[in-house]
Amino acid sequence: MSVTTGLFYLFSAVLLFASFRVITARNPVHAVLFLVLAFFEASMIWMLLKAEFLSIALVLVYVGAVMVLFLFVVMMLDINIEAVRQGFWKHFPMAAIIGVVIALEMYGVLMGGFRQVEVAVPAVAGAVQQPNTQELGALLFTHYVYPLEVAAAILLVAMIAAIALTLRARKDSKFVSAGEQVRVKSKDRMRIVKMAATQAAAEPASQPAGEVKA
Repeated sequence: MSVTTGLFYLFSAVLLFASFRVITARNPVHAVLFLVLAFFEASMIWMLLKAEFLSIALVLVYVGAVMVLFLFVVMMLDINIEAVRQGFWKHFPMAAIIGVVIALEMYGVLMGGFRQVEVAVPAVAGAVQQPNTQELGALLFTHYVYPLEVAAAILLVAMIAAIALTLRARKDSKFVSAGEQVRVKSKDRMRIVKMAATQAAAEPASQPAGEVKA
């Protein structure tokens, strides 16, 4: 068994374990974290298949954006797990039937593809084998360079507009400058002021004649 085959079995085993824990974890935050692990393992399998662009896109799009958004949403919603579990066994038969139907459909599609005979493609004389990422980059920056620049400009304008809408000055919001807090000194925080007494001290009463103080 080669190193590539061993890594494939390792990544596949971790992927199956993470996928199983996604649907069996009691805590939704743990389920989302296991889903992130599953995406990472799927990305590694894509890398073994020499599909570098799909591997990087899976990490950047799903793990870097979608799953982080899911994690924040789950943490902010504070889902009541006990209330969710109350209807589990009630909907379990229908969910099991749907799961079996999906599994049979995937089996039919995948096994049908495995039975197809691969057709040998004749090699072109003088063709240079290049990685998929290099081929995709050359295609983007030659034939599709203008649509790529237009898409980049649209995304840049959208990003600037989002920042401008977020940083609007509001009168009801309290803003604290971090720079002013860092530059503050001890003498600016407290000032000792000497003030005159607002009321004169009371004079001691005079003693009567013939009285001796003990």
